[in-house]
Amino acid sequence: MAGIMASAKTTEVALAATTLKTVLQLVAPSNQRLKILRWGIFFDGTSATGEPVQVRLLRQTTAGTMSSLSPVNLGVGSETLQATAQHTATVEPTAGDVLDIVEVHPQAGFETVFPFGSEILVPGGGRLGIDCYAADTVNCIAKIVYEE
Repeated sequence: MAGIMASAKTTEVALAATTLKTVLQLVAPSNQRLKILRWGIFFDGTSATGEPVQVRLLRQTTAGTMSSLSPVNLGVGSETLQATAQHTATVEPTAGDVLDIVEVHPQAGFETVFPFGSEILVPGGGRLGIDCYAADTVNCIAKIVYEE
């Protein structure tokens, strides 16, 4: 890892009621691991009594079918980022280990910042995803900030 900070973030992704959807997937380059510094998800629900959305940060073992997303270099310089990302699954990837799970009110958001030394590592060629299961239709924005 060369210390290049980057971010993969979606625009609004629509969640259908009672349907699991991967909203963001980050893919490490084949011979380089990534260090996950923080991740978050934010909803735009309107119901104060809405049931919480179950959100998982997990390893995924396949790509699924999604739209391409270009991560953004957050640092100085013009280094080309090696990691890739995709969003809004139409065919779900295969789920692997669940690394974190939260329930978030559909009018709120959640973000976690990993303390130094406790960051999640994604091995070369590995995939890290954020998926959601909502009881009602709601939109979300997801992000992963990482170092490569």
